[in-house]
Amino acid sequence: MGRRDALLAIDQGTTSSRAIVFALDGTILALAREPLPQIYPAPGEVEHDPEAIWSGTLKVARAALAEAEAKGARVAAIGITNQRETALLWDRASGRPLGNAIVWQDRRTAQICARLKADGAEAMVAERTGLVLDPYFSATKFAWLLDRTEGARARAEAGELAAGTVDSFLVWRLTGGRRHVTDATNASRTSLYDIAANAWDSELARLFRVPAAVLPEVLDSAAFFGETQAEHFGRPLPILGVAGDQQAATIGEACIARGDVKATYGTGAFLVLNTGEEIVRSTRRLLSTIAWRLEGRTTYALEGSIFVAGAAIQWLRDELGALRDAAESEALAAGLASNAGVYLVPAFAGLGAPHWDPHARGTVVGLTRGSGRAALARAALEAVAYQSAELLAAMAADGVAPRSLRVDGGMVVNGWLCQFLADILAMPVERPAIVETTAFGAAALAGLEAGLFASLQDIAARWRLERRFAPGLDAAERERLLAGWSDAVARAKGR
Repeated sequence: MGRRDALLAIDQGTTSSRAIVFALDGTILALAREPLPQIYPAPGEVEHDPEAIWSGTLKVARAALAEAEAKGARVAAIGITNQRETALLWDRASGRPLGNAIVWQDRRTAQICARLKADGAEAMVAERTGLVLDPYFSATKFAWLLDRTEGARARAEAGELAAGTVDSFLVWRLTGGRRHVTDATNASRTSLYDIAANAWDSELARLFRVPAAVLPEVLDSAAFFGETQAEHFGRPLPILGVAGDQQAATIGEACIARGDVKATYGTGAFLVLNTGEEIVRSTRRLLSTIAWRLEGRTTYALEGSIFVAGAAIQWLRDELGALRDAAESEALAAGLASNAGVYLVPAFAGLGAPHWDPHARGTVVGLTRGSGRAALARAALEAVAYQSAELLAAMAADGVAPRSLRVDGGMVVNGWLCQFLADILAMPVERPAIVETTAFGAAALAGLEAGLFASLQDIAARWRLERRFAPGLDAAERERLLAGWSDAVARAKGR
């Protein structure tokens, strides 16, 4: 019996590095995971050790590859998906990072963004990039790294340094420094990329003070990104797909038609709405972004970002000791008849769309003497649904109103959360049979370039429904709960 083709997905996320080998029907053949330590130098600051990113990624990729091939699979190509916006700077000659990576959640550049906004730059940034001026995006992080590292600016101008997001760093390391590349989805999250022209923008580079010489070449999401050094996996393997995690999940969830929307609930939560070949300019401060670029043709999306979703559950578990494990939150929430007016606004790193308030802070309202850990667990889960409702309302106001929501990510194993989402959104919520949709999306892009899949439609045909959650909440009760959330958000903003 011949060895069957398989695809290796590297999923380098905020809290872990994972590798999954998929059969072509989406079946998982092997999975390995390595936690990624978080570094908090100061309030509002989040960093990762680039060497921990690299060593963890290499470890899990080797483990998953070995397990799958021991079962008779033959990995044909690698797809990479990554935490987006996280910024790194490294030496082109040695490959050594110049300091820690600044994570997408980091807010240290809020003052830089405020100054640019005061100077009137926001309209130009929004028009060209589809993004708002916010510390979330990579450009101000790159500038901060260049400013805080002695001699870095001169070396950058001389072409001695490389800057990039996590995908670029991993490709650089995997190929032994032969390739400094990224894909259009990751480029579109830097605030340096013109999403209509599909090119780095020299005026944006000057505005954010990021020398063009440090930036990677931008490729389609399915393309030849390079070949791994033989020493890493025993033989060279082609890297044929790269996409930011949310865009990869959009493909993995088969949201390939205009109006399709998915939500990924992990550390943060991200809703991505396919808008086809049209760049929809949001009037509600959603992001216009690139969903993917294939064969030179670009598909766009509207996106809403929730900075803290599963991270609120982690906070209850790790910082407050209110949960033994994340799974306990489901039973605790289900054991209460109502939220009893308790709301948690998890603005630990400010608020994302549609608020974009970097100064908002985490707030709990409505506590009474009878409030316990169950009330906090339920409030943390409800907060995910309320923020999702804000984003879907904004999408509808921008002219694209989806009829159902596909969900994935670690949080959606929680059936109570999925049902509450359906109730608060007043629309069906669809959970797939394979919840590793982000990794599968990256693998699928590699498979597309390798000729193992014929088209996006061929990939989408592999999506399977596991459970559909139908809304069942009374409209008046839904409005009452959403009004309570709005009041709580106003308090988190200090109003």
